[in-house]
Amino acid sequence: MTQERKVALVTGASRGIGAAIAQQLIQDGYFVVGTATSESGAEKLSAALGEHGAGKVLDVRDGAAIDALVSDIEQNYGPVLVLVNNAGITKDNLLLRMSEDDWDDILNIHLKAVYRLSKRVLKGMTKARFGRIINISSVVAHFANPGQANYSAAKAGIEAFSRSLAKEMGSRQITVNSVAPGFIATEMTEQLSEEIRKKMSDQVALGRLGAPQDIADAVSFLASDKASYITGTVLHVNGGLYMA
Repeated sequence: MTQERKVALVTGASRGIGAAIAQQLIQDGYFVVGTATSESGAEKLSAALGEHGAGKVLDVRDGAAIDALVSDIEQNYGPVLVLVNNAGITKDNLLLRMSEDDWDDILNIHLKAVYRLSKRVLKGMTKARFGRIINISSVVAHFANPGQANYSAAKAGIEAFSRSLAKEMGSRQITVNSVAPGFIATEMTEQLSEEIRKKMSDQVALGRLGAPQDIADAVSFLASDKASYITGTVLHVNGGLYMA
């Protein structure tokens, strides 16, 4: 079944950007394993992915769980040849009020998880002499936001990590890139007031928030053969909020 197709692993795939990425990669012909943080989330994800994928539970802070998940994927579906590190949360606060737990949790979920997952799938990619690692960063790695020192540091670290890994793995035809979303309309932004959403949109050159599909399209491109000569780069998808 799936041995004839490339297998993609997308973390944080139960909603928003991650859900859009998972569905797009299915359209691109991949068998997609998506992760959620709960059994109920994984079950809903399995139903959404249908015969073209599977939902699994994963706490990206748990190294043993990561190893077990990738081993399960390799045994049942084949090696992970596309990894999309998307899982993440925010714990915003001014630095004067930020606890060490809030700092550590963000760094573990965003940055250390990227290290662990990337390292775990590299053997299969190396053997196949093909791999795509796509890390979801953020505009805040470049565009300062008060109250997000932990999140900004983690996302900037992801981009630096990606560049180093791209150098290491290029000779094995494994590319490593980052996608940095700007303001994207998700369930989270829908809870904001109309006034706040307008203020956000006014900062964007295109005058609107992005859609999860905009990020999914960028990931689709970087996972494709059309991006085979692109590695170690950051693809900004922000409608002109930040221009590098």
